[in-house]
Amino acid sequence: MLFSGFKNEDFDLFNIEGLEERMDALIKLVRPKLDFLGRHFAPSLATLTGQEMYAHVAKHARRTINPPNDTWVAFAQNNRGYKMLPHFQIGLWESHLFIWFAIIYECPLKNEIGKKLESNINQIFRLTPLDFSWSIDHMKPEAKQHSMISEEELRVIFERLHTIKKSELLCGYQIPRAEVVEMSPEELLQKIDSVFKNLIPLYKKSVI
Repeated sequence: MLFSGFKNEDFDLFNIEGLEERMDALIKLVRPKLDFLGRHFAPSLATLTGQEMYAHVAKHARRTINPPNDTWVAFAQNNRGYKMLPHFQIGLWESHLFIWFAIIYECPLKNEIGKKLESNINQIFRLTPLDFSWSIDHMKPEAKQHSMISEEELRVIFERLHTIKKSELLCGYQIPRAEVVEMSPEELLQKIDSVFKNLIPLYKKSVI
């Protein structure tokens, strides 16, 4: 397919009531675009990381009642799954598009990664772009912009990663839907590529 970018209807589908009805719209409208992004960025992420990278489009297969409030494609160095590894994500909430580097609670190396990140906090804090954001929960849309946090607040996020069992860490960039729908496909692909390039140092510091 030719990638057409994201439209208002792609974001509006998260307001559709009912699991089956919302999933039907998601599969029709958004999943082909996530499949494209997976094929497009897996090779470039492999080049950037120096590791083979595999795309995993969210299927939401375990849901039986509640429809998904977001959806995504994830990239990791394992072709069988991504949740257990530091990984990258591109996805949508009703309000925005996100481009994340993520370590979520299923990752068994969170303890070691958290300590390693904390030991490199000065460099990470200095090199993270001011318009990037941090989150501690991949299941919530809220995030805090890097320009609004102190180095000590970032240290607390890293500490949580190696002291709290269900802790998570996400860093990246969020684009409001009003901006996304005005971006050409080329502009959006270039922006995602730029964000990934800025996230590579953090990814490499998270590889144990």
